[in-house]
This record gives sequence, structure tokens and C-alpha cells, in this order.
Amino acid sequence: MKALLLSRFLLLLPWVLVVVIVLDIDSSRAPPPAPGPRGGGGGGSGAGGGGGSRPAAERASPPRRPEAALPTIYAITPTYSRPVQKAELTRLANTLRQVARLHWILVEDAATRSELVSRFVAGAGLPCTHLHVPTPRRYKRPGLPRATEQRNAGLAWLRQRHQHLPAPQPGVLFFADDDNTYSLELFHEMRTTRKVSVWPVGLVGGRRYERPVVENGKVVGWYTGWRADRPFAIDMAGFAVSLQVILSHPKAVFKRRGSQPGMQESDFLKQITTVEELEPKANNCTKVLVWHTRTEKVNLANEPKYHLDTVNIEV
Repeated sequence: MKALLLSRFLLLLPWVLVVVIVLDIDSSRAPPPAPGPRGGGGGGSGAGGGGGSRPAAERASPPRRPEAALPTIYAITPTYSRPVQKAELTRLANTLRQVARLHWILVEDAATRSELVSRFVAGAGLPCTHLHVPTPRRYKRPGLPRATEQRNAGLAWLRQRHQHLPAPQPGVLFFADDDNTYSLELFHEMRTTRKVSVWPVGLVGGRRYERPVVENGKVVGWYTGWRADRPFAIDMAGFAVSLQVILSHPKAVFKRRGSQPGMQESDFLKQITTVEELEPKANNCTKVLVWHTRTEKVNLANEPKYHLDTVNIEV
């Protein structure tokens, strides 16, 4: 009996050894288990732990540096009542609405705010200050400078707004007449103005364009169709001024007495800068980004010939 059991044991022994060897090989090939979170007593990575980095998915991303605030562009626009006023303002507002950090200062040539402009401003969809000041009757004669009182009212508001602020935010002033057409690129160019920047203006002075002549990054003359002897032979739409310059020259305004037609720009700029200090923009003043388009004079000859509409529609 014992001999029979021994013989069967010896017969099964090789197979048992084979199974043991295979199991040992499989266990050695298995990947090690992922380490779990370390406990408190073993120097974990918790608040009281020591080493050990957190998995990439759990690491807190470094805080992003906040972008520097863009300088605010203050656009002063004189306007007056006429058949195309709302059309002009609509076109201009559609442009200004696309410009970041812009404050529109709209100044009516009127003794009171008109209902038309007030309603327009309420629905313009951009930051806007609505002012009004009438032009004295004696200055409304043909050949005299226009919009003087309105531009000065915008300057006064701007200075009063920043009068009591300890450190005014960076800003740029631009005179945006409502009968011009503006490229959005122009506002990008003027935003870096340090003191006074300049650029070309299209369809002005009886020529396709006027521009400052630039050599080696400096303005050395003027390409113009009218009075090249002006100290600053430039259109009102052809320059921007740093807010700091406006605030540091509180008496710089557009003058009535002694100012000749077409000389308002020069009379103003002489108070705050020199030609040598001008900063050429628009690829050294070789790109036109603003046009003095002016809306065609409206023909309303048939208005008095026919009965008026029973509905009062604002145009």
C-alpha cells in the first residue's frame, strides 16, 4: 500500500513543480500597485507632511498676471442740428462701439439738450457724456472757425473729471468730428500716444490726402494742399493728445480771438507741444486711417411741395 502511494506521489510531483514555477513567473511580471496617498505618520504630502509632489492633474496652475489696463480714449465730438445729424451720429457710434475702453463726449451746439440726441445717446450702447453749449450768434458767420465752444466744453469736462483724482488713469484725447469716417486701426495706433501723435487724413485740403512728412522717425514738414506755412498744417482728425498733457496744460483751449479759419489746430497744438516732439503713427504717416468724407448735402426741395405725413417720424 505504501509503495503504491509513493509511486503516485512521484508521478504527480513534476506537474506540481511546473505549476509553482508558472505562478511565480506571472507574479514577478505583474506591475507594482500604484502608490496610494501617504499617511500622516509616514511624512505625507498633506499640510503636515514633507516631500512628495502632487500628480500633474492636481497641481494648482500658476496665477495669470492681469493684463495692463488699456489707456482710455476720450473722443470729443461736436454736433449740431441738421437733417443728416442722426445719420452721421449713427455711423460714428457704430464705429466707436467696437473700440475697447472708449468714452464718447458728445457736445451739442445748442442752449439745451435736444430730444433727438438725448434719445440717441440713451440707445447708443457705449459710455457717453452728453453736453451742450451754444455758439454765440456773432461767431456763426461764414468763414469763422466752427465748433470752438463745443470742443472747449469737452476739454473742461475732461479736466474737471480728473481734477480731484490722485493719479489719473492713462488716457488719450481725440477730436472725432461726426462727418468723418474712421478705421478701427486708427484707435489702436493712437492708444500708445505719449504726448502728441499725428497721422495722415484722407480727402481733405483739396487733395486725396494730407500728411506730416517724416524723416528718421521725426516730422520735418507737411504734405498739404492749403497753407503749408501753418505751424501745424494738419486737420483736426489728424492728431491725438495724451491725457496727462491735457491735464498739465489747463489753459490750453481753442481760441476765438485772433484765430483765423483753418488755424485752430495750430493755435491749440502750439500751447502743448512742438513739431519736433510729434510722434508719427500709421507707419510713419504713410497710411490713411481716417477720411474727411462729409455727407452729401441733402436735397429736400420737395418737402414744402407736398402735404406732411400724418405720422411724425424722426430721421
